[in-house]
Amino acid sequence: MRKTFILVLMTLALVGCTTNSKQATRHPEWAYNATIYELNTRQVTPEGTFQAAEALLPDLRENGIDIIWVMPCQPIGKLTRKGTLGSYYSIIDYCAINPEFGTRADFEHFLKAAHELGFKVILDWVANHTAPDSEWTKNDGWHYRDSAGNLMVQYDWTDISKLNYANQDMRNEMLKAMHWWMDSIGIDGFRCDVAGEVPTDFWNWAMEDLRKTHPDMFTLAEDEDKAQELTESAFDMYYGWSLHFMMNQVAQGKKSVEDLWANFAKADTTIRHEAIRMNFITNHDENSWAGTEYERMGEGADLFAVFTYVIPGMPLIYTGQISGNHHRLQFFEKDTIDRIPDAPQYALYQKLNRMRKDNPALWSNEKGAPMIRIPADNEHIFACVRPLNCPKHPNTVIAVLNMSGEEQTVNLDLTGYEGTYKCCCGKEKDLAVQQEFTLKPWSWKIFTK
Repeated sequence: MRKTFILVLMTLALVGCTTNSKQATRHPEWAYNATIYELNTRQVTPEGTFQAAEALLPDLRENGIDIIWVMPCQPIGKLTRKGTLGSYYSIIDYCAINPEFGTRADFEHFLKAAHELGFKVILDWVANHTAPDSEWTKNDGWHYRDSAGNLMVQYDWTDISKLNYANQDMRNEMLKAMHWWMDSIGIDGFRCDVAGEVPTDFWNWAMEDLRKTHPDMFTLAEDEDKAQELTESAFDMYYGWSLHFMMNQVAQGKKSVEDLWANFAKADTTIRHEAIRMNFITNHDENSWAGTEYERMGEGADLFAVFTYVIPGMPLIYTGQISGNHHRLQFFEKDTIDRIPDAPQYALYQKLNRMRKDNPALWSNEKGAPMIRIPADNEHIFACVRPLNCPKHPNTVIAVLNMSGEEQTVNLDLTGYEGTYKCCCGKEKDLAVQQEFTLKPWSWKIFTK
């Protein structure tokens, strides 16, 4: 039985080497070891402008962030506006800058500064709908209307009007607007809002056209249900929503470590290997509507942040996450994040970002290593190994996480992975075939070699 188990582990370990060395890469080279950061321009500084946000770029780069996803920055509609300032996702003009955040020159200066520091910048793109007072609503057939001719909304989004993708003129204009941002402004790609609500054939057509002149563009789909078809050609990355919700439930004692492994097993059979899953403990939706990571995950928030770095995919950091923000931000009003001096989260994420870059086993998808479950005798312990056996990047990462609020002792079977490793603190540690650990509540141990 043990011989069979070891053979399976060796076979899986070689998968990372095979895909890494022989398979053509699907994504921009710079994306594989990247971390993405969601910039909420309105809330990240007291001023809420691009000029103020630009001053934060050196710290973000020093922290180890690579991709900045800018939430929608176009002018917001006034008709049926929600709150005082309205939703970023109710756009009145695709090819303009919201004066709340500054001018086109301010954005271009921000973008230039970001590029000079080595960032890639992608823009949040809202292709499903416009504001009801957009000029596009004057074009016949560009939006859905009811039998009385009234513009139609979705869900409780009463400040938007849904676009009709049966209209080719509208499609052409949408692609033209996307080209404007890439060709004239110089962004590096798009995060596409509610991507599954827009016909996949539009995304395939639009992204293929954009990549003719921007082959290294990066695309993120806010969707998981249609991830298989959306990532066939249009998108590099999708939202790991189900894993996120599962993390919340494990933190709250409603789900188990076994449920997490079941989630991974399902994803492995339903979503293509090359599709990058975005791993996150918070984002703009979760923070404002479901609560901060500390409300949802309590004392386990930092542990699940670590978890997003050791599993396959790309980790997301949301505005305020590295600044110690414990504040649930209002969505339609000015509501600046909490910025805690010397917040321990800054050092934590800086260490995690460095770990990700230094260990090719943790890189995304075909460049990284498969994740293999380590046999453990404690149901509260998530233990995995990511072995990359390629000659160019031989690297192994072992992660042991206590996903409970009580101290736990666990015995691990490290057959095939025993040896001398470096732990988080930089010290060397010899790991035996049968290895025992005792972990404090919501704590972790990571070993690399």
